Amino acid sequence: MTATASLLVVAKAPVPGLAKTRLCPPATPEEAAGIAAAALLDTLDAVLGTPLVRPVVAMTGSLGDACRSAGIRAVLRHCTVLAQRGGSFADRLANAHADTHRAHGLPVFQIGMDTPQLTPALLAGSVERLAAHDAVLGPAADGGWWALGLNDPRVAENLRAVPMSRPDTGALTLRALGDRDTGLLPVLSDVDDMATAREVAALVPRTRFAAALARLGALR
Repeated sequence: MTATASLLVVAKAPVPGLAKTRLCPPATPEEAAGIAAAALLDTLDAVLGTPLVRPVVAMTGSLGDACRSAGIRAVLRHCTVLAQRGGSFADRLANAHADTHRAHGLPVFQIGMDTPQLTPALLAGSVERLAAHDAVLGPAADGGWWALGLNDPRVAENLRAVPMSRPDTGALTLRALGDRDTGLLPVLSDVDDMATAREVAALVPRTRFAAALARLGALR
């Protein structure tokens, strides 16, 4: 069947010292990168299990220096892989939407790698919601957002003026979408600190992410 949207993952190579540094301490840089790698692999599993989408990954960082690089490379063979472009995170998001639409000519539904609790069913339902709205936004519990879907990817240009990684980023993003019909998705928790990581792991105990957290606990 024909894909109805591109499912875009904006990801960062899980390199020790550069990935999930807010987990340190109690995690070491190597352990934090291992947790990030597990989250990315779980996210890609959910994406590849979602029907009627084109999987796309916009990547930054050196996979050669990343934890679990071989496993990540193997999964990426099933995705369209794009390099992130731009200086600020907001610019990279806007460019990733534009590049994804240029590659496949479909509406774009974008997520990150901070929500390893995602499932194919949740992603499929969220992408379906996009068909009924101009846009959809998935709020995050910390005030940001975990998903943004746009039927007109040109609207992503509005992200360039939105300050990212702030408690009001979600509200400012919704405002940047203007008077478009925007559907709201369920609120999820982004994994940004150890307390939230443990909460999320408890929700998905059979994931790589939960196993990485369990190993960390066993070492303490």
